[in-house]
Amino acid sequence: MRIPLILLVPLLLCACHKPVFRTRWTKEQAPERFVARFETAKGSFDITLQRGQSPKAVDRVYQLITHHFFDSSLFYRVVPNFVAQFGNPDTVKQRGWEKMIIPDEPVIYGNRSGSVSFARSGKNSRSVHLFINLKDNPKLDTISFSGVTGFPAFGDVTQGMDVVRSLYDGYGDAVFKKYELMYKNQAAFMDSFPRLDRISKAYILEKIPKTNY
Repeated sequence: MRIPLILLVPLLLCACHKPVFRTRWTKEQAPERFVARFETAKGSFDITLQRGQSPKAVDRVYQLITHHFFDSSLFYRVVPNFVAQFGNPDTVKQRGWEKMIIPDEPVIYGNRSGSVSFARSGKNSRSVHLFINLKDNPKLDTISFSGVTGFPAFGDVTQGMDVVRSLYDGYGDAVFKKYELMYKNQAAFMDSFPRLDRISKAYILEKIPKTNY
């Protein structure tokens, strides 16, 4: 099953004057292992990321978290017994990052329950949208489409998987039928899908020295 890379583009005004993207941020390298915390209204969950499993992907997630990209992100696709996919619907934040595509990498670590991968739609298309596997999805390790094979996972939810499983999943893939509304009017989109959950804040919780594992 193909997981499309959905680009959410309602134009929002930034409430502050801090930069939301700088090209130099994409040169930052992640620690070999670190823990990131994601806070939601239903509680928080932690993801432990390991650079060796997909170095370019983990570097990008580290960059996105460090520079607050995932703050106010939306779980816009939660499919029961499959995946919970999320990304930031703020075009101002998204515009620069989405141009900095992450080169493809082989699948080293599989899509098992609780593991995290980038969504993508073809070759060299990973950018800013992530999904958490809600069950073991081995087909996502080997599926071939649009010139690319598999979705490289690179970390796991190590605390708070109960929070991830509590995310509202009643809309399933129905959101995709109205995804164009996200381009035009986010308020109207949220009126159509008022129960979608959000990440209020994401941040680096712990950098784990290599000698510890």
